[in-house]
Amino acid sequence: MRITSSAGLGLAFFLLTLSAPAFAHHGFSVEFDKDNPLTITGTVTKMEFMNPHIYFYLDVKGKDGKVVNWAFEGGPPNVIYRQGWRKDTLKPGDVVTVKGFRAKDGSHLAACSTVKLPDGREVSAGSGGVSQNGYGSATPADGKK
Repeated sequence: MRITSSAGLGLAFFLLTLSAPAFAHHGFSVEFDKDNPLTITGTVTKMEFMNPHIYFYLDVKGKDGKVVNWAFEGGPPNVIYRQGWRKDTLKPGDVVTVKGFRAKDGSHLAACSTVKLPDGREVSAGSGGVSQNGYGSATPADGKK
């Protein structure tokens, strides 16, 4: 059977479009540093409960008194929903403590592993698959250990 060049080109384009989502998604180790854990306490400013990952934001006061807004990436909504999360688990004004891993680029972004809620419960955020057991914490304002 002989395939024409236009049919071959069409087939190649079709196969490429099927694989595009796989290229677009990143792995934990591409963006986050498992060797740079942190623990941050701050005030929730916003919660985004949507695919492909949840994000929430905290205002964090550094040792110098300056407030920095941090972004935290959690797992996919369907995963953390099964762990007990809902769209209103974190509300603006809630003070929470987050454990996670800082972005490799040094920005105020981290992969969240757990969140200690205002009522004292600690919930998993289902991100990354790296446990923070045995790791230390970082200074919120500068991320240094």
